[in-house]
Amino acid sequence: MHSLSYTTSGAGGHPVLFLHGFMGRSEDWEGISAGLGKGFRSIAVDLPGHGNSLGLPEEAYTMEGAANAAIRTLDELGIETASLAGYSMGGRLALYFALRFSERCERLFLESSSPGLKTEEERIVRRKADEEKAKRLETGDFEAFLEEWYRMPLFATLDDGVVKSLIEKRRGNAPSELAKSLRGMGTGSQPSLWEELENLRAPMLAVAGELDRKFVSIARGMAERSSRISIQITPGAGHNVRVEAPGEYSKLLGEFLEAGKLK
Repeated sequence: MHSLSYTTSGAGGHPVLFLHGFMGRSEDWEGISAGLGKGFRSIAVDLPGHGNSLGLPEEAYTMEGAANAAIRTLDELGIETASLAGYSMGGRLALYFALRFSERCERLFLESSSPGLKTEEERIVRRKADEEKAKRLETGDFEAFLEEWYRMPLFATLDDGVVKSLIEKRRGNAPSELAKSLRGMGTGSQPSLWEELENLRAPMLAVAGELDRKFVSIARGMAERSSRISIQITPGAGHNVRVEAPGEYSKLLGEFLEAGKLK
C-alpha cells in the first residue's frame, strides 16, 4: 500500500484530513486549514495523479486505491481516527472512505459532492465522456483543456479573475497523470454509494452553493437517506463554495468540527 504526498499544519489537536477536487492539490486548503485554530491538526494530501502524488501503481488511481493510500498516510502519521473534509472528487472519496473505513472516520464535511451516479446506464455514458477527456489530456492542448474546463456551466458563477487564478494553479499538473485519475476516479468509474448511505456512522454535513442547483438537489437527496446527514445551502455561491464564500465556508467547517469535540 502506498501513501500520499501531504502537507500538515497545527502541532496537536483533532486531526482533519483534507481531500481536494480534480486538478487540485494540497495547497488548495491552506487558507481554510490555517483558520481552524490550535485545536486542530490539518493534513492536506495530494490525491493520486495530482501535486507530488505521481507515478503510483495503477490501482492507486481508483476510489479503493486512493482510500487505501489515505489510510496508509494516516498510519504513517500515527493517526488512528480523523475527520474528513472533501471537495467534489475529494468529497466523493471522503464519503467512500467513511463507508469503507468507518472506524477511522470521526466526522464528514462534503462540499459539492455526491455518492455517485445511481444507475449503470448513467455510469456508462459518463465513463465514455471521461474517456474522451482523458484522451484529450494525453494528446491535446492542455491550455485549451483548462480553458474549456472552467467554461463549463458548473463554474459559471466564478468571476474572470478567479478563473484566471485557478487556471494558473492547474497548469502545474501533469496531463497524463490527470488522465489516469479521470479514468479511475471519475464519477463514471465510482461505484454508486446511494444505497449505502443508511449505513453511514459518522455525522456528515453536505454543503452546496445556492446557485448550484444540481448539487443542492443531491445534498437534499442524501439527507433523505440518513438521519446522520445534515445539509447547508450557502446563499449566493455556486459549485466552489470554498472559493466563492470563504468566510461562510470556514465558519461552517469550524462549527461542525467543534461540535464533534464537545461529544
